[in-house]
Amino acid sequence: MKNVKLIASDMDHTLLMENGKLPDGFFDYIDRLDEKGIRFVVASGRPMYTLRDMFGDKMDKMVVIGDNGAAISNCGKIIYKSLMDVEEYQSMIRFVEDETDGVAVLCALSGAYVLKKYEKYAKFFKAFLSSLVFVDDMRSLDVEANKFTIFAPDKDAAVKYKEIYTPRFGDNFSVTVGGREWIDIMNKGINKGMAMRKIGELLGIDTSEMMAFGDNFNDAEMLKTVYYSYIVANAQPGMEKFARFRAPSNEERGVLQVMEQVLAANL
Repeated sequence: MKNVKLIASDMDHTLLMENGKLPDGFFDYIDRLDEKGIRFVVASGRPMYTLRDMFGDKMDKMVVIGDNGAAISNCGKIIYKSLMDVEEYQSMIRFVEDETDGVAVLCALSGAYVLKKYEKYAKFFKAFLSSLVFVDDMRSLDVEANKFTIFAPDKDAAVKYKEIYTPRFGDNFSVTVGGREWIDIMNKGINKGMAMRKIGELLGIDTSEMMAFGDNFNDAEMLKTVYYSYIVANAQPGMEKFARFRAPSNEERGVLQVMEQVLAANL
């Protein structure tokens, strides 16, 4: 582990505890890694504004991958964004509203747009989307958006991903599962692995010097990209094939336990 120069972690069910909170002592680890010249990367399906609310001025010491790679910031400044075509996401909105039981969520750079009739989910949404805009009509939206998300109220996102959204959009877009309730659609080629390669080019860090942690299938490309690939003990079944190594569960602060090993190797 002495050659590790960058550590990336997914958020939900990986770094975060099951109560949605960062593990105790996390920010001390960011400072300790920074002192050793090791960059920490948040790699999340959450949008950049939500991550900024969570990490505050620590963003100045971190690289942040938001929206599964559709936005990247370095030291608090956006260095990459992949915007979706307006006509394409309007077509997705019509499909979700007319032909499915899902909830269309348009993830713009400034906030997430949802129909007013779904305000009953506002408390749940705000845990992931801290800037919410409820509107009367989604179909006429014309904003800078980098991700389209479908909320599955029945928590059957994996089934809907396989049966509905991958057949419909998989040929022309990146489609992934972001948890039991979320299906995310980004421009073709956008994923956390692509983002890691871009960061490596920017910082001059080879993928053999990168470590990453994940639990779900939107982490698969990131784990396949780096050498030190870890899944946490509570990872989704089937994730084993994407990781070389295992970490304790999120509730056991598994990411921090492995970070401690990296720091010990770099005394």
